[in-house]
Amino acid sequence: MTLIRRIFKGWTIGGVALLSFAAGSFTSARLAHLSQVRADSNRVFELRIYHAVPGKLPALETRFRDTASKLLAKHGLNAVGYWIPEDAPPWDNTFVYILAHPSREEAKQNWDALMADPVFLEMVKFEQGDKLVEKVNSTFMRPADFSPTK
Repeated sequence: MTLIRRIFKGWTIGGVALLSFAAGSFTSARLAHLSQVRADSNRVFELRIYHAVPGKLPALETRFRDTASKLLAKHGLNAVGYWIPEDAPPWDNTFVYILAHPSREEAKQNWDALMADPVFLEMVKFEQGDKLVEKVNSTFMRPADFSPTK
């Protein structure tokens, strides 16, 4: 009888410990997920497509590599990535990048801060003599509810 009590007591303690661990893990995971969803609910992405002057794409890449990407980061404009399309001719002379913003409002504030930065203004002034970009397209996007990136 003593052996059966010990086995039963061991299983009871183990079961209670396992149940407690599972309940705590489930509760923590739910709370962590809820706060993440709330924090990211206004997050948007900005797709920017630069149409370079023919022959100026290498200079535009250099500008982003050496100066522009650092200015973007300095002002909270978080680049997800930069791309050079390979499908010619419709995408010739095209430079693409995506920014992630906590919200549209913060995107506007960060862009306004960048536009007022003396280093940015100097870069723009310098490029007036040697135009690199013909046109810029900008589109804000929200992640779809099933998107792996949110």
